[in-house]
Amino acid sequence: MIVYLVVSIPASWIIDTYGIRAGVGTGVILTGIFGMLRGLVSDSYSLLLMAQIGIAVGQPFLLNSITKVAARWFPVSERATASGLGTLAMYLGILAGISLTPFLANGHGISGMLFIYGIISLSAAVVFFIFAKERPLTAPCHPDQEERALAVDGMKLLFRNRDFLWLMVVFFVGLGVFNSVTTWIENILSPRGFSAEQAGITGGLMIVGGILGALIMPLMSDHYRKRIPFIIIALAGATAGLAGITYATSYGLLLFSAAAFGFFLLSSGPIGFQYGAEATYPVSEGTSNGFLLLMGQISGIAFIFGMDSFKSPSTGSMTTPLFVMIVLMLISLVFSLRLRESAFLSNAGK
Repeated sequence: MIVYLVVSIPASWIIDTYGIRAGVGTGVILTGIFGMLRGLVSDSYSLLLMAQIGIAVGQPFLLNSITKVAARWFPVSERATASGLGTLAMYLGILAGISLTPFLANGHGISGMLFIYGIISLSAAVVFFIFAKERPLTAPCHPDQEERALAVDGMKLLFRNRDFLWLMVVFFVGLGVFNSVTTWIENILSPRGFSAEQAGITGGLMIVGGILGALIMPLMSDHYRKRIPFIIIALAGATAGLAGITYATSYGLLLFSAAAFGFFLLSSGPIGFQYGAEATYPVSEGTSNGFLLLMGQISGIAFIFGMDSFKSPSTGSMTTPLFVMIVLMLISLVFSLRLRESAFLSNAGK
């Protein structure tokens, strides 16, 4: 997350200036090379750390490109769904990593596990350069719906857009809450008597809920050609789920709350990314996407350290910082009520 703060804006500029193959290609090359290197140098902490930083440098080139790819390859009526599928791929990758890593580490050791992931990363890079194309033969939309201001000019427009400023607040809170809850899930639950295995299942269920949410909610948003109602519903549902995670003493209620939290909060991401791209037109998708993710990385770092600092010194309970985050989620819900549907989406439907 720290590396993302430094690399996000340059990554968005490269994506916007040189296109998808150059931007995403940079990310997959860094991930592939340093992913393989990580498997080869796992006995040296210094070299392992360098490899991990190299992978982290590649991450913004991948994350910031999702709405750019959706805009380049899909009509406006399908872009939230396309962004949802791109986001879904990330959730599936997280779930695969959580599920497979213990088995690979037990069977092949840490070095073997990292080496296998390195092979997968390098293979993915090769596949990308073989099959990925910059743009379709036939544009999916009118030319006036595709041309965008590049990163430098776009940044000036972003901070003059009231709706995007509210949206940045929503992403600051939402992504920060998700990053901190998933980081501390075992510490959150253990003071209430839940085991490490139960905490692991709870965290995995958040991701599973997010996968379902990323499939369903963006599809509905495109179908009804609305963004704001689904952002509001997602924030309300995620806040209720967070309250359940904070206070549930029943394991069944905890699992239901975790699934709801993941379903609603993670489904709001692709819809929010697409809304940000539409509300800030003609700012490039890579720029708007990058700034929203940047907000989440900043808050993720702050919230993770904040939860650790304000937990109960005697019991380790994190109920107090979780209550603060529930309040922040409610505030972001109020802010979302001030958002307006973009004129770009309305005009595109004519």
